[in-house]
Amino acid sequence: MSSNITRVIRGAVLNEIGAQPPYAQSQPISIDELTLSAPLAGQALIRIEAAGLCHSDLSVVNGSRPRPVPMLLGHEAAGIVEEIGEGVENIAVGQRVVLTFLPRCGECEACATNGKLPCSKGSATNNEGVLLDGSRHLNRIGGGAPEPVAHHLGVSGFATYAVIDAKSAVRVHDDVPPDIAAVLGCAVLTGGGALLNAAEVTKDSRVAIVGLGGVGMAGLLTALALDCKEVIAIDAQPSKLELAKSWGAHAAYTPTEAVEQGVSCDVVLEAVGHPRAFETAFKILGLGGTLVTVGLPAPGATAEIEPLQLTAKAQRIIGSYLGTAVPARDVPKFEQLWRDGKLPLEKLVTQEIELENINEAMDALASGTVLRQVIRFS
Repeated sequence: MSSNITRVIRGAVLNEIGAQPPYAQSQPISIDELTLSAPLAGQALIRIEAAGLCHSDLSVVNGSRPRPVPMLLGHEAAGIVEEIGEGVENIAVGQRVVLTFLPRCGECEACATNGKLPCSKGSATNNEGVLLDGSRHLNRIGGGAPEPVAHHLGVSGFATYAVIDAKSAVRVHDDVPPDIAAVLGCAVLTGGGALLNAAEVTKDSRVAIVGLGGVGMAGLLTALALDCKEVIAIDAQPSKLELAKSWGAHAAYTPTEAVEQGVSCDVVLEAVGHPRAFETAFKILGLGGTLVTVGLPAPGATAEIEPLQLTAKAQRIIGSYLGTAVPARDVPKFEQLWRDGKLPLEKLVTQEIELENINEAMDALASGTVLRQVIRFS
């Protein structure tokens, strides 16, 4: 149970939104000491072992997804349970857990949709920078009075420790390495979950992945793990196309090539979060096909499609948040695919970085040249 002890931790705090890149120069994120209060009822203290950098972190830094600041960033992480509050039953002290960025209260109408809709309460508290019960646990230590710091998506995983709602944690077995456990919580649940849950792909599906970042590549690996009939990779960067082919993609094209060569698929996963990528995804959608979009475009961004095609070709467009996943149900599925050797998630982790290099890592993420950079704490 909780010890009621306040800890001093180190973490990456975003101080301003919309700073001018390169971030290595503007330094919008600082590495600070903070106090972290003990977990309350229904919460847990996690010693962070690994945290992945995702485009959703960058979207807060560049202002595409405005959040309250100062905020301790990081939403894709894994670690060891150190303490639990009263009433926590789904996890225990000493277990390795995956942290997920949308807690599900289990009580709202959205939670009754089996993952189709994001939890209403979890979405609201994420926007406010607090945990599911409305509590805050972070204060920055400085020369003056302690400064309250917001939580990022209920996780704030770019730190040595985190207090989370226990509903944000899913246990994995000890043989799952920390970096693999971390990417299970966002990249794999989002990209792989969208194919598994929203599109409901089968072995007969012809699948295209538009956008080969961490989420898109997780989707590609999942489609291959599920033995889909054909898996096609689409990205503007030739190096990523070559990488996708080396992983087993049956074909790889730039967006222009895919459209010009008449690529047509049963399922298209759009994992970029840009209107032009969405338009490409729609253009290559086949008869009776399903387009699942998981990318998060900037507010106000618009795309053009031909609505007649939806009716004439009996197509569907589905938005999928967190892969339409119920983490407690789906994380074990992906864990087992990894353990069976069908889902080589090690390939997603392209670089381990130090917490102090977080601003430079955001620049690398913005360049589109990396898949998953992971901060290792232990």
